[in-house]
Amino acid sequence: MSVWPRRSLLPVLVCLLFVSHLAAQSRIDCSALHSRILKQIVHYCVYLPSGYDAGASQHPVRRYPVLYFLHGLGDNEQTLFNSGGWTLLDDLRSHQKIGDFLIVVPEGRRSFYINSADGSVRYNDFFLQEFLPSIDHAYRVLPGRAGRAISGVSMGGYGALRFAFAHPELFSAVSAQSAALITESPRQLDAASQAGSPLGGVLAAVFGKPINVAHWNDNNPFVLAKKNVAGLKKMAIYLNCGQDDNYGFETGAALLHDEMEKEGVPHEYHAYPGDHSISYFLAHFAEVMEFHSREFGRLPAARVSTERRH
Repeated sequence: MSVWPRRSLLPVLVCLLFVSHLAAQSRIDCSALHSRILKQIVHYCVYLPSGYDAGASQHPVRRYPVLYFLHGLGDNEQTLFNSGGWTLLDDLRSHQKIGDFLIVVPEGRRSFYINSADGSVRYNDFFLQEFLPSIDHAYRVLPGRAGRAISGVSMGGYGALRFAFAHPELFSAVSAQSAALITESPRQLDAASQAGSPLGGVLAAVFGKPINVAHWNDNNPFVLAKKNVAGLKKMAIYLNCGQDDNYGFETGAALLHDEMEKEGVPHEYHAYPGDHSISYFLAHFAEVMEFHSREFGRLPAARVSTERRH
């Protein structure tokens, strides 16, 4: 489920130094948070649009919507910005196709962005109890649900849908590209694992071996979508998936689309040609960003600048 190459951010940082004198230049701010819950350092990177730094001196101070972006299995917090995403974002902004918002990418490792069945890795608790409050404190983001959205690819797509569907009170919009929506039952997955399926080992670390059925269902986007229909109807939802996905995730995307249609949940769904690769994701990345920009654009203008400096 790794789709983007894991490379050093050094070329990006060198580029930042070269262009730092340009007032209109966006920048990537990478840092780390020492998690009490996870008992380890968690790295993250934040895309700050041009004007963010200058905005600190405005009266009143400008605050921005924030999009949390969850990476895929085998990738990290740098991958999006180090594989063409940063250039695409700046191009979209320069052509006025998207507005100004922050994009925050936390390190997710192999967690699927949930608590593990055995409780040894509590990523869900870290994200909700430590990471969101930390970003709210460290950056000038709009407070509350209306200015907060979440997105992801592959494993991160699963994580984004799971967070949004489990907590519609926290996110106003969610998007997912080729989300790791697995339609097989825990029993089928256990059988495949015993037969040597590589996916079995990946899932076992998070969902247990054999899979803990209650834990599986508690974190299942399909189950959560049915459970929280009222909340989903108040949320903007976007899905896309390549129809030749290497992991068969197009089946899960189509099933979720069908279920939301049956429940009357408004959403945007695209079944595109393509596989599970960087070329597919980048080909539709602009569309995803435009979706979120439109939704952020519905915020009352007065909410963008609300904090007065003293």
